[in-house]
Amino acid sequence: MSRRVGRSLRVRLALFASIAMLLLSIVVNAIVLYSIHNQAISIRAHESFGKAVPVLLTIKRDRLPKVLDARGLDGIQVVDASGRVAASTPSLAGLPRLTSAIPLPGQANGVAELCDLPGLPGRCHVVTAMTAYQPDGTWLVYALAPDVPWYVSPEVLTFQIGVTAALIALTWFGVSHVVAETLAPVNSITRHLAEITADGGGMRLPVPENLDDEIRTLAETANQTLERLEAARTKQEAAMEQQRRFAGDASHDLRSPITAMRTQVEEAVLHPDQADWPATATALMASLDRLQAIVTDLLTLTKLDTGAPSHREPVNLGELVAAETHRPGTKHIVTRVHTGVVVMGDRLRLARLLTNLLDNAERHAESQITVTVRRQDDRAVLEVLDDGAGIAPDQRETVFQRFARLDASRNIDAGGTGLGLTIAREIAENHGGTLTIEDSDVGARFVLRMPLLES
Repeated sequence: MSRRVGRSLRVRLALFASIAMLLLSIVVNAIVLYSIHNQAISIRAHESFGKAVPVLLTIKRDRLPKVLDARGLDGIQVVDASGRVAASTPSLAGLPRLTSAIPLPGQANGVAELCDLPGLPGRCHVVTAMTAYQPDGTWLVYALAPDVPWYVSPEVLTFQIGVTAALIALTWFGVSHVVAETLAPVNSITRHLAEITADGGGMRLPVPENLDDEIRTLAETANQTLERLEAARTKQEAAMEQQRRFAGDASHDLRSPITAMRTQVEEAVLHPDQADWPATATALMASLDRLQAIVTDLLTLTKLDTGAPSHREPVNLGELVAAETHRPGTKHIVTRVHTGVVVMGDRLRLARLLTNLLDNAERHAESQITVTVRRQDDRAVLEVLDDGAGIAPDQRETVFQRFARLDASRNIDAGGTGLGLTIAREIAENHGGTLTIEDSDVGARFVLRMPLLES
């Protein structure tokens, strides 16, 4: 418990403030006490002057007695013009001249606190000196009054100690209360943060309504952080779910050619004499080609997902289309290319994108594929249009999912890997572009938009 209190910010601030108040009070009290002490000495010296004036008058009237009345003082001593003691009170009888420190040259009177005077060791007095000008020279009257102690009086010291204690107490309770009120929202934030668990999505911290300071900023920033964490967690969960589906689909697509190859080999081994080994080898090669295509596409997606570096250079989309459309196929390819449409990208990956779109169009077109390259504002546009059955609007995003093939295409596209369009979109996004399916009068119209490279 004591360690917890020692760590409490409220207790520490209250303690520091109280110590600061104590030090300030000591300084202020010392200055005040010094002023009071000097004032008390002045008052006592004034009283001493008043009591010694009658002695000065007796010198002026030449009626100075040998033994003087103390008049409530510790002693009075008269020194003549030759420096000899001419008269004194009984308490100073037989003592030499008390001091020559006062008055100072050029002054008629003087006041000083003096200790250890001749014949008065271990004692301090307030000594006043007055000058009497006589025909034979200058006479001096010394009056001794009790010294004023450093604390002036017990009452003054008690009053200062009481005021200091009261100020320290007020400082402690005031600072403690203010800090407690200030930290109340922080305690509330801490309590709510402790209640937030890993599955406690949607929880937010209370934002102080009456404050517009660092604590309100802290609460708002913490809520923004919670929102980002929640969004990141949602995104991560979606990615994990997508990865689980991807793993399931991948295992299914990989299992199909492997199962087919196993079945073909087992049949040939069971009936080796009746097996058509060239046909079996041809079937196995087809399954191996499909398996190799799936693995190659998976590796390509992995590189794109991990952001593998690529070689970027200016690529003329018209020249790229001209190079990739000279390919064997059963469908007629028509190109409509505007010159000077150049983008910054990886030539090999952009060629892979176009090849995937052409392969998809080849499988679904009836007889013709149209490839268009043009400018649109500050974007380069590449379109691949087939004259097939087309894709319904509600399924246009589905075809870009990994291993996703529409029911109508499964019979037509039995040899596809289900990753071609996914790879194409990944390449487009990797180049700061987009790949979408847009409306067309006939067939499916894939549109690639990329930033245009200005000359």
